[in-house]
Parts: sequence; structure tokens; C-alpha cells
Amino acid sequence: MRARIYQPAKTAMSSGQAKTKFWMLDYAPASAREVDPLMGWTSSTDTQTQVRLRFDSKEAALAYAKEHGIDAQVIEPKKRKANIRPRGYAENFAVDRRGAWTH
Repeated sequence: MRARIYQPAKTAMSSGQAKTKFWMLDYAPASAREVDPLMGWTSSTDTQTQVRLRFDSKEAALAYAKEHGIDAQVIEPKKRKANIRPRGYAENFAVDRRGAWTH
């Protein structure tokens, strides 16, 4: 049985970092998906692809995989640089503003 261990990226709809601190273990599909000819739904006989396990650390996920004999591939996350300006949005309304206020 194969699986991948990864740390999920933030959603494209928000700038928050929620749900990105944990490590996930997803099983690789063991059988191909099939399209139902009548309804057009996609289905599979493999129920392991529906399982997603969450761990607090990468080491815990690797230990679980080793304990259960799972061939796991670790995908390291690509870290982003923080985009924090010194004063940010509040600078637009500061009393000691450096430039003239114009619309």
C-alpha cells in the first residue's frame, strides 16, 4: 500500500494560515476510477482513497506509516516569505503621514 505525506498549502481564497500546521497522510489509489454510463458519475471500488489522516508532525506520520507497513512518500512544503509591511494598512490613516492625502 502506498501513501503520500504532505503539509497542505493555504487556500487560495484567504490569506490566513489555518489548516496548514498539520501533516496529512493520503493513500494512493489502488484501482482506476470508472465513469457510470447512465449518470456520468465517477466512482471507484477503492475506499482507501477516502481516508485522510492528520498528524501533528512529520515524524508522527512517518512513524504511523512504518508501524502499519505503508510505503510513504514525503513531499516537503515550499515555505513562503512573510509579506508584512512595517505599518501596513494603518499607515493610510496615520497623523504623521509622510505624504499629502489625496483621492
